[in-house]
Amino acid sequence: MPSSVDALSPARPLPPGLAPMSCCWSTETMQKWLPFLAWLPNYTWYALKMDFLAGISVGLTVIPQALAYAEVAGLPPQYGLYSAFMGCFVYFFLGTSRDVTLGPTAIMSLLVSFYTFGKPAYAVLLAFLSGCIQLGMGFLRLGLLLDFISCPVIKGFTSAAAITISFGQIKNLLGLQHIPRQFFLQVYYIFRNIGETRVGDVVLGLVCMLLLLVLKLMRDHVPPVHPEMPPGVRLSHGLVWTATTARNALVVSFAALVAYSFEVTGYQPFVLTGKTPEGLPEPHVPPFSVTTTNGTVSFTEMVQGMGAGLAVVPLVGLLESIAVAKSFASQNNYRVDANQELLAIGLTNILGSIFSSFPVTGSFGRTALNAQSGVCTPAGGLMTGTLVLLSLDYLTSFFYYIPKSALAAVIIMAVVPLFDTKIVRTLWRVKRLDLLPLCVTFLLCFWEVQYGILAGTLVSVLIVLHSVARPKIQVSEGQVLILQPAGGLHFPAIDNLREDILNRALGTSPPRCAILDCTHVFSIDYTVVPVLRVLLSADLKGVLYFSTMEEAVFENLVFSAEKYLKQEPGAQPYNVSEDSVPEHKIALLKA
Repeated sequence: MPSSVDALSPARPLPPGLAPMSCCWSTETMQKWLPFLAWLPNYTWYALKMDFLAGISVGLTVIPQALAYAEVAGLPPQYGLYSAFMGCFVYFFLGTSRDVTLGPTAIMSLLVSFYTFGKPAYAVLLAFLSGCIQLGMGFLRLGLLLDFISCPVIKGFTSAAAITISFGQIKNLLGLQHIPRQFFLQVYYIFRNIGETRVGDVVLGLVCMLLLLVLKLMRDHVPPVHPEMPPGVRLSHGLVWTATTARNALVVSFAALVAYSFEVTGYQPFVLTGKTPEGLPEPHVPPFSVTTTNGTVSFTEMVQGMGAGLAVVPLVGLLESIAVAKSFASQNNYRVDANQELLAIGLTNILGSIFSSFPVTGSFGRTALNAQSGVCTPAGGLMTGTLVLLSLDYLTSFFYYIPKSALAAVIIMAVVPLFDTKIVRTLWRVKRLDLLPLCVTFLLCFWEVQYGILAGTLVSVLIVLHSVARPKIQVSEGQVLILQPAGGLHFPAIDNLREDILNRALGTSPPRCAILDCTHVFSIDYTVVPVLRVLLSADLKGVLYFSTMEEAVFENLVFSAEKYLKQEPGAQPYNVSEDSVPEHKIALLKA
């Protein structure tokens, strides 16, 4: 029996003559825009079983994480659940990766907190506008713009976000209240109010972190279940797998039971999540204005208030989601369509905003869990979304007793892997200059997220432009000077190339002939003029064209011998003045 469905493979074309060309094109187009049409006809009972198990596993993880990420976003806990289900249903129809799950994430929640000031109306409007931008980019096939943000910039941003998010939960771990959300102010006020630490929250938070760590280590070391195992062994493996996979839900439930036990006795040593409204909110158009005690805030004023968030949030959302999709597609040997992913995440944010969602994206942690659980198609998300909806209907009274320190433990353990220490060693070995955009992004993100990403991207682009302006040139010294540019030759490099040739060929005594070997040049522009077609149109003097290195060397050696024989006795070997430059040959090899 197959272990997975050929979910994302293209449909077989119809044989010639069975259908008109327009019909085939229409079918392929429909499958391109609605990828589920390609894999749904081949869906099997085995895939249904695996998708069901994976959906439950992810659902038991996303529910406590959604509550926790709402805290990171500075919003009431129910908004995390409002944001956790729409992506599951939309991605079923539009997604091109079987592993990806869309929903609230730590990084996106941090950005929402930064740009919406903890106001739900702003967060919902940001989700709608981000979705519109992402959807527009998908229709315009602008996924290639994401390629301009380099890996060092992404790693610098995520590492800074991991520290910011983790430190932002220290206040909940210590039971401190009324702490500002700005990073440097948080650091100051936490140390200032350290004397107000609640022992109960600290103990419970540390216990929850320890339990999460132990369960994660168990999950990493539990061997897979094999059919040939005895029934008792398979049952024990299944129980351990379930407990370790649903560790977030298990630990949060344990903390809530402890808090409830204290509540019954009339003493509560923990700061609790508090009341969570039951059920889904009524669907409504995103708020384009807000009424406050000081009057009405117009749509224009709301947009101005969110500022750069309208660019940063959709961009980072796309980066995170597509990076996750491509990573797991590479691991599991299938392909994803970046532009189709833009459509999926854009429509998710637009439709989610109707149900009071804040911006969401692909989650690396839950996607990894989805893949490890054996998911076969995006249908696994249907079970996840259903669990979230059921929790809103039946579990909101239980959420009241969840201690904030337990949610803080869930968040910290989720974001710690985002801090990548290996990238520094890797860049040091591969290309040390790439450490510059990494460090610039990392440091500036503690000040302003958009400045960090923008500055890091700018530094990366400047590094690329420097390689264009100063291409590597391999030089072979000898009686004939051979210069071999590697890569492309473009106008920023022309002055440096000219000076290099003149200094090396004519700046010696005696001057030498030079061969410019263009066999490794893959692109040029007119200003450089180093390729035969351009040279012929430019009608330059003193430049010869040869098809092979041997022909160029031989011709230049003959030329050198003739010049030497024609010299007057006692004269200088060559005239090194600038007027004599056209007399010396520059040989050009065929590109």
